[in-house]
Amino acid sequence: MMPATGAIWAALPVPALLIKPESKVERILGCNPAAELFLSSSTEALAGEPALDRLTIDAPMEEALARTRLNRAPLFINDVDVCTGDRPPVLCSLQLALLAEGDDTVLMLIAPRDIAGRLGRTQAVKSAARSAIGMAEMLAHEIKNPLAGIAGAAQLLSMGLPAADRELADLIVEETQRIVKLLEQVEQFGDQRPPERKPINLHDVLERARRSAIVGFGAHMRIHDQYDPSLPLTMADSDQLLQVFLNLLKNASEAQPSGGTIRIRTYFERGLHLRRPSGHVSLPLHVEIIDDGPGLPPEIADEIFEPFVSGRENGTGLGLALVSKIIAAHDGWIEVEGRPGQTIFRISLPVAPHEPEE
Repeated sequence: MMPATGAIWAALPVPALLIKPESKVERILGCNPAAELFLSSSTEALAGEPALDRLTIDAPMEEALARTRLNRAPLFINDVDVCTGDRPPVLCSLQLALLAEGDDTVLMLIAPRDIAGRLGRTQAVKSAARSAIGMAEMLAHEIKNPLAGIAGAAQLLSMGLPAADRELADLIVEETQRIVKLLEQVEQFGDQRPPERKPINLHDVLERARRSAIVGFGAHMRIHDQYDPSLPLTMADSDQLLQVFLNLLKNASEAQPSGGTIRIRTYFERGLHLRRPSGHVSLPLHVEIIDDGPGLPPEIADEIFEPFVSGRENGTGLGLALVSKIIAAHDGWIEVEGRPGQTIFRISLPVAPHEPEE
């Protein structure tokens, strides 16, 4: 089975698989040439094979495939390790989507992110990335100091200026403040310190974020909560999680300047596991930020967590990249589902370990 546009299918630069459940097993129906190379096998040999036996993916793929079919909407999974056979894992982003309306065949696109690692240059790439991040952080710090002086001088000048000229001075102050905020995001993104994790109540952090949104950037929105009162504690840095939730709420609010509805939902679900270097991590705590806005711009939907990718005209493109970075540092998982009229950001986090009674 193959899409009708066979030339496009064959020319896709990333591995693509068609997957369909048969006898409760997710089986490969077909693959493109890039997938044959990725899996070191032919389409004929892969046809009918259990997909999750040929691909070992650091994500709950059975659940992801089920959600794609249930919601009838594309699902994006960023930064997961994918193993094929005995080869080292490759860092990839995945996109799942139904092949056609009324069909439960799922098209899986696999976009390798760590090509250099596959060529044996992982350490060099990581070192270069750390150097680039360090340089950006240093420049951000150095640029902020003269900007503060420029803003202060403009404020002083405006005190003795006529109204027409005062507007220009105020513009200087506003623009310098905007640049400072961008530089602060660069500094935050380059911060390599691990989170200070301790047992916290997710609802306390969510309420802080919700109240801030209501009196600030989300004053024009209706923000409803649907909290699971039985939700156990999680191990997290409350300040960093607050930053995550504020960012997601702000994005949802800015997507609907004329107003709309945001729902914050929490729930407990057993059976979701990720494989981490330290071992399997269970992620049963879920937070969903759901808005009824226009949905994700299709041209950036599969890169939404990448740095400097933004759907807004003046967006920095660092907010969601920072969100993804923080959640990964908490041994968590973030995913997004988008369709016209709805966007869902879902965060999954581990339960805090139970302290034995003395």
